[in-house]
Amino acid sequence: MRAADKMLQPEASQLLQLLSERRSGGIFVPAMCGKRSKCYYSRLEVILIICLVLMITVTVVLLVLHFLITSHRNKSSSSSTTVAPSSSSGKATANYLLGVGRADCTGPVAEIPLMGYANPEQVGGGLLTRLYSRAFIVADLDDSRRVVFVSADIGMVSQRVRLEVLEKLKSKYGELYRQDNVILSGTHTHSGPGGYFQYTLFWITSKGLIRPSLNAIVNGIVKSIDIAHQNMTRGRLFINRGTVENSQMNRSPFSYLENPASERSRYSSNTDKEMVMLKMIDEDGQELGLISWFAVHPVSMNNTNRLVNSDNVGYASYLFEQEKNKGMLPGEGSFVAAFASSNLGDVSPNTKGPFCINTGESCNNPQSTCPVGGATMCMAMGPGNDMFDSTRIIGQNIYLKARELYEEASQEITGPLSSAHQWVNMSDVSVELNATHTVKTCKPALGYSFAAGTIDGVGAFNFTQGSVEGDPFWDGIRNQLLGEPSNETKACHKPKPILFSTGEMTRPHPWHPDIVDVQIVAIGSLAILAVPGEFTTMSGRRLREAVKREFDSHGTSQMDVVIAGLCNVYTHYIATYEEYQAQRYEAASTIYGPHTLSAYIQLYRGLARAIATNTVQDLPSGPEPPVFNISNLTLVPSLIADRAPANKTFGDVLQEVRQQYRVTEVAEVTFVGANPRNSAENATEHNFLTVERYTNASESWQVVQNDASWDTRFYWTKGLLGQSNVTVEWHIPRGTEPGIYRIRYFGHYRQKLSLSPAVSIAFEGTSSAFEIVAL
Repeated sequence: MRAADKMLQPEASQLLQLLSERRSGGIFVPAMCGKRSKCYYSRLEVILIICLVLMITVTVVLLVLHFLITSHRNKSSSSSTTVAPSSSSGKATANYLLGVGRADCTGPVAEIPLMGYANPEQVGGGLLTRLYSRAFIVADLDDSRRVVFVSADIGMVSQRVRLEVLEKLKSKYGELYRQDNVILSGTHTHSGPGGYFQYTLFWITSKGLIRPSLNAIVNGIVKSIDIAHQNMTRGRLFINRGTVENSQMNRSPFSYLENPASERSRYSSNTDKEMVMLKMIDEDGQELGLISWFAVHPVSMNNTNRLVNSDNVGYASYLFEQEKNKGMLPGEGSFVAAFASSNLGDVSPNTKGPFCINTGESCNNPQSTCPVGGATMCMAMGPGNDMFDSTRIIGQNIYLKARELYEEASQEITGPLSSAHQWVNMSDVSVELNATHTVKTCKPALGYSFAAGTIDGVGAFNFTQGSVEGDPFWDGIRNQLLGEPSNETKACHKPKPILFSTGEMTRPHPWHPDIVDVQIVAIGSLAILAVPGEFTTMSGRRLREAVKREFDSHGTSQMDVVIAGLCNVYTHYIATYEEYQAQRYEAASTIYGPHTLSAYIQLYRGLARAIATNTVQDLPSGPEPPVFNISNLTLVPSLIADRAPANKTFGDVLQEVRQQYRVTEVAEVTFVGANPRNSAENATEHNFLTVERYTNASESWQVVQNDASWDTRFYWTKGLLGQSNVTVEWHIPRGTEPGIYRIRYFGHYRQKLSLSPAVSIAFEGTSSAFEIVAL
């Protein structure tokens, strides 16, 4: 008999004894029944006795069940999701070694094409916010295994970036950090410098391979990992999840509707609104950082923007880090907050939806076209009044939800670390759809709708989304310049009409990758799927569910599966088979054909199976990717000597600030400038500007904002014959303390003297002091 039953038995006996007593004059007295006499009970008393017996029985059963459930929870506490108890020393029980780090990876902010919209004319012309690489290391307490997750404020991770990062890590740390346990993820900002790819297609819009841009990203990622490595400490992980509202919309709803109605009915929205947040603290409860995964395109800044910045998710990082690193300038402080990408393929932040910018009418139709002007007039915007306002609103929404989830996080992650990785030739994967049907992936190719762009950033020449037929005119030009796609490739990609058969184009180097990374990192009950592209909403759902089922089927149940997007190598989009038939932009950009998603699901299930069955060591590593010998092949103009106007020198003020401003106004000053590319080599240690406040107590100037601050804007305007101007704006935020301020500009000018090599010489400029008064 269980302890609970033994405890309850005396009380039940006493109650039954009382039932044998009769009521007399309102007082219970023993029934006076002799051996030969009979005791009679009224019908009411019998009913009461039966009810009491039933009540006692139910009570006993409920108490026993409560005891059993409590006992089960106590036994499983070692792997439970509740907060772990504190040790006798007063410190919480640590489960891992944790390290976080952040480093600048901005690179050159002028004359370099911005990566994302594939618009060669969209070149950098200044700086809104700096770009950072944020690294997180998790290791077992005995340091037998460790994993690394990096989220960088870049468009996507290129294969060249990953290979160079891994090479540098190997030279520093040997085999500690490898291709299987290091995930590199891009936030997918469309406002970062390009030029860091080794495949030819990306050279076209990035003007080649630009070594300063590539170096800034590689060195920034490695430095962030170095900092995390040096700051390892015992700590704990907590996970939480919640819904983010009013921050996204599906930009290809007509494609989404091609998915089966029975599948769509399982979801309340045509986008994934869930945010997954991982919180990190040390064993003393000190806050270390967080990683948030949420599906939204960082395209609040549109394709007219020229200022390098990290867009909406970067602004969320900025807000969180400013809150936690009190008194620090942006980019400083130990707390690191990453807002990483997920299955964002068809998810836009421009929540007002698509409308014709020339007429104002809606263009929410399958081809995204306008009656006047065609597809080039159809653009999505919102929710703000301009792109800066929209970036702020979406970023703040994401930040506020993350802060809420962070403060309420109580589900602790425990358990072993593991990682699985393979290189796969995605041009030739056999996919078993079922017991009788096998299909294959295709050599890479882009469809006609790729050239149409999206409602977030339209293409040129009035190509339209949803094209399932080619055009003889463009086919003829393609055939003459690039070659005609083979019949095999055409048949493999149907119904996609092929615009560029990139898998069959190899000059001067291959146009698209064949060898692709697939990777899963597991931290206890959290599985991070590192995917090499942009999965659409339904593609991501199918992948997550398939991997979760695979874990479940091998005894590893209750796994939290999250998709980390834009990882390791870029392969454009991954649409579902049904979405592929509609051939909107995302489908036309699914480069390995209609069965791309099925191939990835098969591959990631294999990785999950290996982790669940502890057979990762048996996975074939696959064919290694190539490394092309590329010099500075670029169309970016060469740096020339900078020149100042007559009777002026670098840093002189051309247009002064006013004497007084109110809070919310814009303080603006223009200087004699120099090409910001001269400062690129010093980017991680150099600020282009500071805003400073005069402190009476110390009779000195104190820096209150810099070029990483959201409220400052740095514009560079190129003139003739080496001359240029720099304009600094400070959008004075609410809460600014009244007082005396000034704005400073820091740059480098390039000087060439006779036969000597050119040198970069530092200079600075300072505005007049001005007063800020309250509203």
